[in-house]
This record gives sequence, structure tokens and C-alpha cells, in this order.
Amino acid sequence: MLLMIDNYDSFTYNLVQHLGEIGEDIRVFRNDRVTIKDIEELNPERIVISPGPCTPKEAGVSVDVIKYFAGKITILGVCLGHQAIGAAFGGDIIRAPRLMHGKTSMIYHDGKTIYEGLPNPFEATRYHSLLLKNETLHS
Repeated sequence: MLLMIDNYDSFTYNLVQHLGEIGEDIRVFRNDRVTIKDIEELNPERIVISPGPCTPKEAGVSVDVIKYFAGKITILGVCLGHQAIGAAFGGDIIRAPRLMHGKTSMIYHDGKTIYEGLPNPFEATRYHSLLLKNETLHS
């Protein structure tokens, strides 16, 4: 089972729809309606932290879930979820020098994990104005 933490974003259910189409069994919980204990009892195989309109500090249980389950359960963060993963490990979120609203980029990858079976490279649409400052992330 995949557990989705919904950070009150309309895109969350686009992700849920797509993941459901590829056969995932998904449980969705709002970021202020689930606890670490609840998640432990559900025993998900994977966790997805959704996008949201705020910063990691206002993302409910998201950062605490990442800190607690890191290394135990596979976690994927999308947009705010990605920022929350960075923040959980000491990363600073900063304004991007170049806004990427609706722009595309070629994505090069190693063909492993979430990239398995995808063309290399592939074109992806980006929509963000923030990024994680590399120098603040631990290796």
C-alpha cells in the first residue's frame, strides 16, 4: 500500500489518479489528519508527500514523517514534498534564479528506481520558483 500525505493541494488527486491507473493501492490522508503512529499501524510500503501551497514549516506532519520513516520506507516528495525532504535533512529552500513555470527540460537519469523503463532522456514540464540550496544538503 502507498500512503499519500495530502498537503491541501489540487494536484494531489492528479497524482492519486495516475498512481491508481498503474495499479497502486493508495490511502490518502490530509497532513493534519494523520500521525506517525497511524502510519506505523498502516504499515505502507511507500509514502508520497504531495505538493501544497505553503512551506515545509506549514506542511503539517510531513517533515516529521520524513525524519521518522527515512531509511525505513521509500519516500517520494513532489514539489512541497520535495522541499520537505530537503528541509527534514537541513536543506534551505531558496528562490530559484530562473523561474520554471510551464517550461520544459530534458531529464537525464540512470534508469534505476523511479526512472526504470523511462526513455533517457525524456522531456518534462517544470513548474517551480523555489529550489533546495545544494550547499546546505548533506551528502
